Amino acid sequence: MHSRLMALTASAVVVALSLAGCASDTGAKPQKDDSKLTIWTIEDKPDRLQAQEKMLDAFSASNDVDYELVPIAEDQLSSALTAAAAANELPDLVSALPLSNVHQFANDDLLDTEAAAEVVKKLDAGTFNKAALDLTRSGDTQLAVPSDAFPLMLFYRTDLFKAAGLDAPTDYPSVLEAAKKLNGNGVAGISAATSAAEQFTSQTIESFGLSNDCQLVNGKGDLALDSDNCKTAFGLYTDLMSKYSVAGEQDTATTRASYFAGQAAMVVWSSFLLDELAGLRNDALPTCDQCAADPRWLANNTGVVGGLQGPDASSPATYGEVVSFAIMRDAAPITKDLVSWLMSDSYTDWISVAPEGKIPVRTGAEPGSTEYVDGWADLETGVDTREKLSALYSPEVLDTVVGATNDIVRWGMTEGQGGLAGAMTTQRVLPTLFSDLIASGGSLDDALVSATDKAEQIKSGLGG
Repeated sequence: MHSRLMALTASAVVVALSLAGCASDTGAKPQKDDSKLTIWTIEDKPDRLQAQEKMLDAFSASNDVDYELVPIAEDQLSSALTAAAAANELPDLVSALPLSNVHQFANDDLLDTEAAAEVVKKLDAGTFNKAALDLTRSGDTQLAVPSDAFPLMLFYRTDLFKAAGLDAPTDYPSVLEAAKKLNGNGVAGISAATSAAEQFTSQTIESFGLSNDCQLVNGKGDLALDSDNCKTAFGLYTDLMSKYSVAGEQDTATTRASYFAGQAAMVVWSSFLLDELAGLRNDALPTCDQCAADPRWLANNTGVVGGLQGPDASSPATYGEVVSFAIMRDAAPITKDLVSWLMSDSYTDWISVAPEGKIPVRTGAEPGSTEYVDGWADLETGVDTREKLSALYSPEVLDTVVGATNDIVRWGMTEGQGGLAGAMTTQRVLPTLFSDLIASGGSLDDALVSATDKAEQIKSGLGG
């Protein structure tokens, strides 16, 4: 069997599939069989593609099936799949699909949900992280097969906190106290995303909301962004960003750079920071004064908080992303076998693609087993340099990372409003409003009224 990595941009995929659709005389859908699989992946970095090819080569050789692996940029996936559906050329499988896309494509009737349910049943739902299954369901329908997750966490300088006599920043009062006390002398109290142009800002804002039990919709399905819980959460976010953070709009790169340079006492980032924080990626090295002599200094002096707790919440909450293997409508039957194999025989290989951001959501091969989670800590991470996670971080830090994935919650996903939540994210509704609010001041109440109006428009457009 041979494989072929389709080195196409997403725009090229859209054009090619659109032309294919126009060229069809009958619009008839070709019958899929098990001789060849088409797999799209959002894991599109060269080293990750090579790792996926190695796995697929092994499956191909033992199952007498060819495949094409097509890398797709996440921000172009939706348009590419829309064109593919119009041309009756959907791939068999999309890997590493984020939650918002899972729910969006389910609403668009692009997923084979029965196939996803069959795979989960075969693997045994009792071997999965419950939060991951809940977030990839709509009612009783399993939309996709969750493969891994990463949490958004608060990283903080343990040396600065200790010197200032501060407790770990686990709740609103301790975060605000630390931001005030440590802000100054070239160090910002906290760095977090505020850019109107990035979905990372949506994730950050939602994480603050969830920490105070601020929800996108209430139990009746009505919008709840103007609730008291939301006002408290977003009030803290705007205060921190406008008074105790780095000046100007902050994004994925600048928040990381500020923390790495020793210019921020706290940063909100995902677990993907772990390898870079330890100096394993040459294009994103820590640059603090102490880091020149010891590239691991910052990692050794950083603590992590998996989820904050607001004054109106009964427990901490963690924002995170659960990504899935999405079996597409009319996929070849053997696609189910591939996903089952990737989630069992090759699961450690899949997680190894980027273990710092691919925390297992399947704990073990049997209910009660923890072999996959236990083995995760000993996987090698890094780009230019490779090291085991367990050699870089204490068991306490790694347990916090894993534990955070068990508590992931998201707006709208378990209330049947995943489509609305996804559209709010892709249209960057909250980043636009809060970026303006932080930069120019103004009324939080007015911003939340605007956010609610925009959400109502989106909800109506979705038929909700």
